[in-house]
Amino acid sequence: MSGGAAAAFFDLDKTILARSSALAFAKPFYKGGLIGRSDVIRSAYAQFLFLASGADHAQMESMRTYMSDLVNGWDVAKVREIVAETMDDIIDPTIYAEAVALIDEHHDAGHDVIIISSSGTEVVEPIGDRLGVDIAIGTQMAIEDGHYTGEILFYAYGESKAEAMRELAAERGYDLAESYAYSDSITDLPMLDVVGHPTAVNPDDELRAIATERDWPIMDFEKPVSMRSQVRTSQKVAAGAGVAIGAAALGLAWYARHRRA
Repeated sequence: MSGGAAAAFFDLDKTILARSSALAFAKPFYKGGLIGRSDVIRSAYAQFLFLASGADHAQMESMRTYMSDLVNGWDVAKVREIVAETMDDIIDPTIYAEAVALIDEHHDAGHDVIIISSSGTEVVEPIGDRLGVDIAIGTQMAIEDGHYTGEILFYAYGESKAEAMRELAAERGYDLAESYAYSDSITDLPMLDVVGHPTAVNPDDELRAIATERDWPIMDFEKPVSMRSQVRTSQKVAAGAGVAIGAAALGLAWYARHRRA
């Protein structure tokens, strides 16, 4: 459903997935010749830290710089090919069953479901497509002649997530006071603050404390399972039929405005 009164905004990592989507493809990218062995080791260590304690502001800014330098010159088509070929093995088994059920509940209530994640669009959009969400927004890298330049057009993090949600609400008629947001990280506090129904999912210590203080719902997801076994057939058909195309079309106009700004 598009243009409904309410929408549900989901962070991706540790909210829908039981791992960092940005770091999960280190080994496939290494095998594909995009990164070196030291990058694989660094990504594995970062994944461990992320799973153990989440990511704070300093770590997110460090990741931004690292990823910007790392992807400079990468062939975009090759990245998309690797993500598509390895999605079943890398991402598919890590989806939380509770998150899929929650997405279903929102769709049943007539809410649009939006994923907004700091991971790149080439990762976020295929995951959103498979989950059958209505829109998937990720960090957008500049592309010239089919290759990343290293410039970040939009970093889907912190206050930028909240700004994207406000713009999307204005474009599609969402009532943010009636809308929902789900995240695990204190860095997504702006995202949670912008809606009337925020929920902390697998929250880090800081977010758990704030959620408790403000009497927000807290959910702890524990059951990562295969997306293929959990996502509704009807949602997968809908996604394949046009959800990703709609998200991409919206994204191009939206990111272009941000680049001009």
